[in-house]
Amino acid sequence: MTGPAPRREGPVEVAPEPVPGAARTVVVKIGSSSITTSDAGVDPVAIDRLCAQVAELRAMGHSVVLVSSGAIAAGWSALGGGVRPTDPATLQAVSAVGQSKLMRVYDDAFEARAVAVGQVLLAPLDFIHRQQYLHARQTLSRLLELGVVPVVNENDATSDDEIRFGDNDRLAALVAHLVAADLLVLLTDTAGLLTADPRTSTEASLIEEVVEVDHELELVAGGAGSAVGSGGMASKLAAAKIAAWSGVETVIADAGRPGVLRGAVGGEPGVGTVFRPRGRLLPARKLWIAFAVAAAGTLVVDEGARLALLEREASLLPAGVVSVSGGFDADDAVEIAGPDGVVFAKGLVRHPAHLVASWAGRRTTELPDGAAPEVVHRDDLVVLG
Repeated sequence: MTGPAPRREGPVEVAPEPVPGAARTVVVKIGSSSITTSDAGVDPVAIDRLCAQVAELRAMGHSVVLVSSGAIAAGWSALGGGVRPTDPATLQAVSAVGQSKLMRVYDDAFEARAVAVGQVLLAPLDFIHRQQYLHARQTLSRLLELGVVPVVNENDATSDDEIRFGDNDRLAALVAHLVAADLLVLLTDTAGLLTADPRTSTEASLIEEVVEVDHELELVAGGAGSAVGSGGMASKLAAAKIAAWSGVETVIADAGRPGVLRGAVGGEPGVGTVFRPRGRLLPARKLWIAFAVAAAGTLVVDEGARLALLEREASLLPAGVVSVSGGFDADDAVEIAGPDGVVFAKGLVRHPAHLVASWAGRRTTELPDGAAPEVVHRDDLVVLG
């Protein structure tokens, strides 16, 4: 990431209790595998079925933001298909072709139900820099006020390959925070989070409720999903974790289940896997640091520094750093581990790796004149767990 680091957006908030039966703001994410055909082209029938459910929610008084994958699949199919490319330049070009084709299908399906639709393409910097974040929030909020269903996707055609969401599950979770959503629904091609991989185990069963996402659960989620999508259950679990830290309830459910959106909003038992929100909220920028930016290195700190970060919400100073690993630059994300090697925090580092390593253990008075004393400022640091 480049550019000056914005300051904190405000204090940690407490999540409000949902009001039963009240109108809700719902973010719905649909994956490529759920809206493409066997030859990886866009499936108008699947999209029409989804739009019918979104229109039903709107008729019930709810506001809906739709985060849709499928642009690359649509573009590649239009260009002749075959083995899907993997190089970033081709994928970005294919996305540019596919965005308009995908939106045309959505536009037709929603127009048949007298629902206006608008496309919103977001980039990671829209969440990193406060002014861009506020502009994005204002645009989405106004679209909802006007009765429009925003269809959101990552701006793949121009995104910097080194600064990306990685998949639309994470994007959907960040959008849920952006619009202060009450519910995030991640639609996929399975019933939800299962106890085992159904492709290899006949005893896999649905986990109906998750209160806390822990390491054991992350192992259950496994790796990537289908060939046409970029995410799998692991990315959906990561998105649910982001949403939980935003105070947003999440449901992972089968896109093919009849009435799945109505069931998710209504709390229907067995509709999918429900992830309960945490009671404390993080600002959007700290959510980004914690869950959406890949760590470029690790800082091991002494016990005194660990306690200062955990108990006093202090900044990390060079004196507390014991060792440095990774070739990170200033403004990159780094993990912070205690003397036992367990990672307990993550933040944006203010100095490159070689400087942090050479300053490790030094007091502030021993640093070069004019050097920022913080290795990681508290405004750019998130305690995990």
